[in-house]
Amino acid sequence: MAEALIIDACRTPRGIGKQGKGALSHLHPQHLGSTVLKALQERNGFDTAEVDDVIWGTSAQVQGQSGDLGRMSALDAGYDVKASGVTLDRFCGSGITATNFAANAVMAGMEDLVIAGGTEMMSMPKKGLYPIGGNNPHLEELHPQPHQGVCADAIATLEGIPREALDAHAAESQARADRAIKEGRFDRSLIPVYNLDGSLALDHEEFPRPGTTAEKLASLSPSFEQVADYRHDDDSSTFRERVAAKFPDLQIEHVHHAGNSSGVVDGSAAILLASESYASANGLKPRGRIVATANMGDNPTLMLNAPVPAAKKVLARAGLTIDDIDIFEINEAFAVVSEKFQRDLELDRTKVNVNGGAMALGHPIGATGAILIGTVLDELERSGGRYGLITMCAGGGMAPAIVIEKL
Repeated sequence: MAEALIIDACRTPRGIGKQGKGALSHLHPQHLGSTVLKALQERNGFDTAEVDDVIWGTSAQVQGQSGDLGRMSALDAGYDVKASGVTLDRFCGSGITATNFAANAVMAGMEDLVIAGGTEMMSMPKKGLYPIGGNNPHLEELHPQPHQGVCADAIATLEGIPREALDAHAAESQARADRAIKEGRFDRSLIPVYNLDGSLALDHEEFPRPGTTAEKLASLSPSFEQVADYRHDDDSSTFRERVAAKFPDLQIEHVHHAGNSSGVVDGSAAILLASESYASANGLKPRGRIVATANMGDNPTLMLNAPVPAAKKVLARAGLTIDDIDIFEINEAFAVVSEKFQRDLELDRTKVNVNGGAMALGHPIGATGAILIGTVLDELERSGGRYGLITMCAGGGMAPAIVIEKL
């Protein structure tokens, strides 16, 4: 099997995802995508006419994010029209999946130069989106799927993980992100975003709240208690009722809030992959390689529990063990996801989300997976590690996973 080499990775800063408040919220989603695509080409000097495909992750494919955002972003970036593009949706896992698909194409020998990545403008109005499950009564009867925040609370209740532990985890994420920013650990990948008139839109992370403590987080009210009783229409069940359909005796304790859940942000990221033969012939120096990829499904009603089995599956495919991995990134969709991941796999916490996670930095849904892969590559280079594992929960009860090696 051919090798899929990681030539480079870059991303935008994450802007607050509220219309009229975030520094990126006035821009078109294609502009964010074209920003990172332009940067990849400028940094590496490849011929865009030779890009076999641009594989892009975007979850909310409505309005400005509709119509194949990957292809349109490449055109907006000035890429040659020969560089095709496709856009996919695996909810939060879209960015990892885009990278996995790109790597698989190179490893299969079908393509030589591929760009993977994603964009999500969470500030964009989401008119036309249904709840997860598409408001399909038949599917709801088979697999009732609640709101993700309600799932997080349900899992914390089932696992007996108290709010105090989740708040402590969130505070640590903020502290690690603050340290990483101050030490310039994100600088290699971070690409400033400029307005069309050339003025600066954003050149730094906009979401973090340095100085956050567990004591401050303890004062916040739970976010999903009222959400649990939301009814999409007169015929649909509430999210609480959907959980009860599969777990009738569970009395959900609501423990997640804005401070221990992922931040709502705008952002984009891109990763340049190439075959060994193409990289050698065109003077592209690889920074890493893809070791293995995997996907895993789990209970759709709890929705967020697939990262642990996904990690086990991708490790088996890579022929590695937990002890071989130097850096883990598990997306902090909610504190319970990353907390349970570390507990279940009995991980050394100094190796997990070492530069903070989505609770501190934000989670631009379709872009996050690509952001995390670049973050791990940067950290392996900084720390001298060799292997990194990245995974994340996704709607519908799924998790993609990937193992990379620094070269």
